[in-house]
Formats: sequence, structure tokens, C-alpha cells
Amino acid sequence: MRAVLQRCTSARVVVDGDVVGSLPSPGVVALIGVTHDDGPAQVETVARKIADLRILREEQSVLDAGAPVLVISQFTLYGDTRKGRRPTWNAAAPGPVAEPLVDAVVKALRDKGIHVETGRFGADMAVELSNDGPVTIVLEV
Repeated sequence: MRAVLQRCTSARVVVDGDVVGSLPSPGVVALIGVTHDDGPAQVETVARKIADLRILREEQSVLDAGAPVLVISQFTLYGDTRKGRRPTWNAAAPGPVAEPLVDAVVKALRDKGIHVETGRFGADMAVELSNDGPVTIVLEV
């Protein structure tokens, strides 16, 4: 599982002109990619890292600051660009495998008391964000 975390002052996801998820206050946007052999252990590790990494201002974590998280599924995190000019997506898990695992990350974060908003799995989403810092962290678990 891969995640790209961005500290943001604001963010929202728009699908077909409708806002489907947004940060109600400064927080973290978490782009989540799933590969074929991911499972509960990866879900737990990613959720723990999102909640506990001290990447917010004043070295606070999402849990410390009570900050919200906007979770967006992004299969393109597993794009392979080593050959040619067109990425391959072979390492990305198909929707029926990936969607329940992204949902499990959302549930694990909510179980920690974190306010979580989401995009819409498989939709053509417009993600708007104001990266704070900028701070961007790549997790590979």
C-alpha cells in the first residue's frame, strides 16, 4: 500500500460539479494506492501513520491537533514508468480488491476518533487543495 500525505490548509473533491468531500479545517489529504497483496496489516500501518506522523504545524500529528483527513483512492500511485512513455498499471489492485481496503483505512481512522471525508471510489474526481508548507510525505508499507 502506498499513501501520499499532504498537509493542507484547505481541500475538496468535486465529482460531476458536486463537492463530495472537503476538509472543514486545516488537515491532511491522504491519497491511497492499493496493490495486489495488501491486506489488514497494511491498512493498520497506513492508518496509524496517517494518525500519528507529526507532520502538522508545531510538530503535531492528526491526533494531537484533532485535524481532519480527506482520503482519496488513487490507483495511479502504482503506475510503472520505467519503460516507454506510457505508464502501466499492472501493480494496482483492481477495484473489487482496492475499494474495501481503502474503506478499511477510512474506518480505522474514524475508529481513532478522526474526522474523515472521502472522495468517490472510481469516479473522475477534481481534487483541489492548498498544500501547507509545502509538506508532502510518501508512505510505502
